[in-house]
Amino acid sequence: MTEYGRGPGSEPWHPEDPLYGDQGWGGQQAAHGQGQYGDQQQSYPQDPYAQQYQNHQQYPQQPYDQQQQQQYGQQPQQNHQQQYGAPQQDPYAQQQGAQPQYNGGWDTGQQTAMPYGAEPQDPYAQQPGGYDATQDYYGTPEAYPPPQPPGRREAAPEQQQHQQHQQQEQHQQQPSTDWDPDEPQEETHPFFTGADDPAGREPRDGDEDPDDDGSRASRRGGKTKKKKSRSGCACLVVSVVLLGGLGGVSYVGYTFWKKQFGAPADFAGTGSGEVEVEIPEGSLGYDIANILRKKGVIKSSDAFVAAQNDNPKGKLLQAGVYLLKKEMSAASAIDLMLDPKSQNAFVIPEGTRNVKVYEMIDKRLELKEGTTAKVAKTKAESLGLPDWADDNPDVKDPLEGFLYPAAYPVPKGSKPEDALQRMVARANKEYENVDLEATAKKYNLDGPWQVLTVASLVQAEGLTHDDFRKMAEVVYNRLEPDNTITNRKLEFDSAFNYLKNQSKITIGSKEIRTNPDPYNTYYHKGLPPGPISNPGMDAIKASLNPTTNGWMFFISLDGKKTDFTKTVEEHEKLNEKWKEQQGLG
Repeated sequence: MTEYGRGPGSEPWHPEDPLYGDQGWGGQQAAHGQGQYGDQQQSYPQDPYAQQYQNHQQYPQQPYDQQQQQQYGQQPQQNHQQQYGAPQQDPYAQQQGAQPQYNGGWDTGQQTAMPYGAEPQDPYAQQPGGYDATQDYYGTPEAYPPPQPPGRREAAPEQQQHQQHQQQEQHQQQPSTDWDPDEPQEETHPFFTGADDPAGREPRDGDEDPDDDGSRASRRGGKTKKKKSRSGCACLVVSVVLLGGLGGVSYVGYTFWKKQFGAPADFAGTGSGEVEVEIPEGSLGYDIANILRKKGVIKSSDAFVAAQNDNPKGKLLQAGVYLLKKEMSAASAIDLMLDPKSQNAFVIPEGTRNVKVYEMIDKRLELKEGTTAKVAKTKAESLGLPDWADDNPDVKDPLEGFLYPAAYPVPKGSKPEDALQRMVARANKEYENVDLEATAKKYNLDGPWQVLTVASLVQAEGLTHDDFRKMAEVVYNRLEPDNTITNRKLEFDSAFNYLKNQSKITIGSKEIRTNPDPYNTYYHKGLPPGPISNPGMDAIKASLNPTTNGWMFFISLDGKKTDFTKTVEEHEKLNEKWKEQQGLG
């Protein structure tokens, strides 16, 4: 077999053919038994490949002409000359004296294919004559078509079809070991070919081969087999994956658009019911929003933050406890939180004594009267007092001065010790921001504890910040060792009222001069054992920075304004005037 799948016979060239004498476009050798340039036929010894073909029993194949004639119902003896009406004379017979025709090594397919195992025959040795130069075999309509080069040759449709099926059968019976670089390689992967078996075995029944026109089945006498195509399944899988990816991208895009540009979820209206909400210190927009959302006040945090940004006073929200409603719009919640009426915080005013604070906590938590005072007395050491807090046994309440005046969240259901601990923690934080130790050294006091005591006295007696600074100077001047006017006695009515748990302006001279309680500054020199109230930061800072004008006395004639004097004479004039106003003259 040649590389074109036909017999080795040659085909004559027309002398006028421009490619006459060419080496077959590939440099192939002349056919066996034919001289390439001589005018005599050359007899070759036995073809060395004949033995190889005889031993090759795997390719039992009929000659091409016999297969074609059987397929179309012709006898093997009838050749193609009868089909075209040409005479029986062999056109390949070489005439004597003519130039031997060069076979070029390529095949026209018009000679009977030589079966495997037979000796190659010289087609020119069977005819006594040679090529008849006087007779034009290509000049009549009945003549054979002129030969074409391999690259332009086209066989008859029946031959092309038969050759294709013959090559497919040979490929399926035994894989070719020869690789032709000019022949396009066929894709063999089952994903692209649709074959059931990656090894290239015969398709199963029911599979369909789109390239099969039924001739193979007719030759084998069996029914047409169809190959199962997997390309449809592959396309389906790819389509599903693409659709799934497109759907995922669409969902993510919609979510992003809704989050960035869509209006956040929000309730409508001012809500209903009542709910208590605690906002801790340091809470910002989203912190507050999350607390309100969990309590059911608002629907979404984004809506609350947006409403807070739209409200000019939205940034003024502070920590505390608020009485709000369920399912409010974000804007309504902002407005209500800015209204002081909604603030349900536990507020300790500046200068409030601990006794009053305990009563307020009991009332807020709906506890029995005296419950918080008892907790404060028994658990004072576990509430977080600083190390410098004085443990003097004369101190009436070690927590006095440490329940810092401010607003605190004291929600219903909480414990009193929780509120007390939160207040002490706030006091420690505020006192760390001021230098109480330095002030104590400057004015010869026994540490921060006595500075806090001075601030509590100033807070109880003064009305304004200016009053606080002058009163702080009065305290420091009276504590001076060389004070001979009061003999280092403070003589503050507020200290005596503290020990009596009262708030009187008028106190009898006999009572005030004879009570030996350590908190009675008319009876004892120096400062009382501890603070007498919870001073605010304004009074504390005034105690750190008093005036230096030499003030020694002060009195308020109308309860709104405080008059300060430096000498006893000035003070006695104001004191007489005050007695006249009080009817004590």
